[in-house]
Amino acid sequence: MSNVVLRENERIDDLEINGFRIIQNPFCFCFGIDAVLLANFARIKSGAKVLDLGTGTGVIPILLTAKEKGRDWTGLEIQSDMVEMARRSTELNDISDRCHIIEGDIKNYKQLFEPSSFEAVTCNPPYMKQSSGLVNPSDNLHISRHEVLVSLEEVIAAASYVLKSSGTFSMVHRPYRLVEIMTLMRKYHLEPKKLQMVQPSVGKEPNLILIEGVKGGGPELRVLPTFYVYDENGNMNEVVGKIG
Repeated sequence: MSNVVLRENERIDDLEINGFRIIQNPFCFCFGIDAVLLANFARIKSGAKVLDLGTGTGVIPILLTAKEKGRDWTGLEIQSDMVEMARRSTELNDISDRCHIIEGDIKNYKQLFEPSSFEAVTCNPPYMKQSSGLVNPSDNLHISRHEVLVSLEEVIAAASYVLKSSGTFSMVHRPYRLVEIMTLMRKYHLEPKKLQMVQPSVGKEPNLILIEGVKGGGPELRVLPTFYVYDENGNMNEVVGKIG
């Protein structure tokens, strides 16, 4: 694997899959189990061209590359410092030829991409609606968690635009926004086809949802068994245990 230069406060974390690693800065934003769960949940054919919207550190396209879900991966990110760091992670793993990190605003999807140009789209978007007040544009944590720069509707509209017919859109989000998510997906012709609740442990309320929509799909929703991060004995599920 290539040698790369680390910036101040950066570290290299082992993704524990096929020797892949990622550069992170704990003072900016580090990925969580939601990204790991989404990469595992996403149904992507081996020959698919994949786009990850709001890629941040690039963890989702890098994990999908490691899992060989797809054949060509692109991560779109608006924050310049995150783009630069994610690109160095692709160099670290020698995958820059097939895992591309580009800088751009999701809202400009029509200028950035051709319509119907991807077979699969993934997204781990900001979960919380933006409250009133100005936000420092360099506040990575706030931008990653709140809809400061992009709304849920803009994410879903972008996904629909770039997807080919029958392409899949996979997203992780919060349960309290599920009705809004499904309403917007149908508005943009992404029929909800698969849903999974994620609970921290047995007896706890779900705190995440994983949802898949198919562009132009018929109305039939499959609800998967609940995913428990920890079992009744307090053991972490092996899907996230290595990385979480």
